[in-house]
Amino acid sequence: MGVTTTATFRVNGEERTLAFPTHHTLLEVLREECGLTGTKHGCELGECGACAVLLDGKTVLSCLVLAAEVTERAIETVEGLRIGSELHPLQAALADLGATQCGYCTPGILMAAKALLAANPSPTDAEIREALGGNLCRCTGYRSIVQAVAWAAARLRGEEAEPPSEAFFGATPPGELARG
Repeated sequence: MGVTTTATFRVNGEERTLAFPTHHTLLEVLREECGLTGTKHGCELGECGACAVLLDGKTVLSCLVLAAEVTERAIETVEGLRIGSELHPLQAALADLGATQCGYCTPGILMAAKALLAANPSPTDAEIREALGGNLCRCTGYRSIVQAVAWAAARLRGEEAEPPSEAFFGATPPGELARG
């Protein structure tokens, strides 16, 4: 048997004391010891972003962080996004705009977007793209994801914002097709 560590973590606002193999990453501890499987195993090399979580409000790739190094710190996973029984505006916007397909990359994208909006509530599309640059998605184009984050940002600012019609209908709105 290997060496184990016992440590206390604050995960999604809840204190948890866990015993785990000292060599385990934060990703492994979140999934295996906490049962929080929203954080995904992807490349395990820090290349894909599927394992992104917030550590003290900053995005980290949990596959690259030893769990023993982050005791007593605030960790937030995708499971901690919901507000009561409601989806977080980021989750709702991605769903409403069809910005996800298989969903494997979605938890990492959501966590990176949440960190961005906490630091910058009014990001430009370029700033959104930069913040999400470490998250690879193989199913969708990134355009709808960027639109969803921008729409969620406006909603979080309390604006009565609507996504651009192209988010639902493509580049040409349906009424303009008939006029052709």
